[in-house]
Amino acid sequence: MLFIVSEVYYPEEAGTAHYMTGIADGLAKGAAVRVICAKPKYDRRWEGLPTKENHNGVQIHRCWATTFDKNHLGGRIANVYTASFSIFFAILRMVRKGDKVLVVTSPPLLPFVVAVACCLRGAKWILRIDDVYPEAMIHAGILRPGGIAARFIDWMNRTLYRRTEKIIVIGRDMKRLVEKKLGGRNGPILLIPNWADVDSVVPCERCENRLLRELGLERKFVVGYAGNIGRVQGVEALFATALRMKELDDVQFLFVGSGQKTAWLKQAIAGAQLKNITLVGQRPRSEQSDFLNSCDIAVVPLVRGMGGAGVPSRLYNVMAAGKPVIASVDHDSETALVVREQDIGWVVAPEEPAEMARAIIEARSAPDRLAEMGRRARKVAEDKYSRPRILAQYQHLLLSQRPE
Repeated sequence: MLFIVSEVYYPEEAGTAHYMTGIADGLAKGAAVRVICAKPKYDRRWEGLPTKENHNGVQIHRCWATTFDKNHLGGRIANVYTASFSIFFAILRMVRKGDKVLVVTSPPLLPFVVAVACCLRGAKWILRIDDVYPEAMIHAGILRPGGIAARFIDWMNRTLYRRTEKIIVIGRDMKRLVEKKLGGRNGPILLIPNWADVDSVVPCERCENRLLRELGLERKFVVGYAGNIGRVQGVEALFATALRMKELDDVQFLFVGSGQKTAWLKQAIAGAQLKNITLVGQRPRSEQSDFLNSCDIAVVPLVRGMGGAGVPSRLYNVMAAGKPVIASVDHDSETALVVREQDIGWVVAPEEPAEMARAIIEARSAPDRLAEMGRRARKVAEDKYSRPRILAQYQHLLLSQRPE
């Protein structure tokens, strides 16, 4: 039996839930798959979901957990602890010797309780790394670099990596960082990137875009940011870029999403009285093709130092929408490598508003080049990052009976 363990899962839509649901659905076409997850926390539409459900051939078991506001650190920690330990006891009840368990690293406590439970039940467990700790927590401002907590978490994760059956990473920079942590004692580390939703996210003409019409931005050069407005996103630098460019009447910055930095961003916009930033809330994944097509160029900004610690999945659907990219990221990160190798945009140093502003001005002045980059981005999404192509790698890893 194959189990997939994730705190978040269908019907939740963002990030980890989307990809873990897609992996389970794909694997269920060739094997019996069971999912152990927590009940949805952050949307009242999903209250009353059953504890047990069959969805797309996957048997889902949902565990109880607290539902405090995830944007407040204390509430988030409480949610993590209750979900992780509920899942721990579910594994003890459901998993048997010889079963395989795929677990994701978000939240950071989850893989440890899964590892202990799998050891107690004699099951094999495989780790999918979405974020590397403590690095992701340090860059999010949660931990102090070199502090006791950071060193302890680093030691715990090194131990975790050494004892897992296999490790899946989602970027080349992440693979390098994990290899460094293993110090040459590594088992198999497999690179399987996230996919682009090339069937549901497709390019469309500006004149057909509903969101641009709704916001009255049809005649603007739109710089788009879509996704989690969270702790490691370089939102401050993007705001500073907009502040630098406030005199350019034809350039508009569009934020679609929400997260821990949303309140700060709203206050900053109001305080500076900026008219060149439009902020709309979270939109459902069903509208993703629309809001990703509502810009002329998309921005993927992270705080400095995040290379290897995490890979922003939004890049792949931006490519599916046929949009060029300004990647404000570490020079050797997976995002930077993809943008440079495929020639689909600009790479600028993180937290450098002047560089970002120059890239935006250059993009605005070269519409033909921009259009060609967009066409190339769409083709790369179809050829290298389609869902069937990525799922085939999971099927080979988790369902193949041949030795790796």
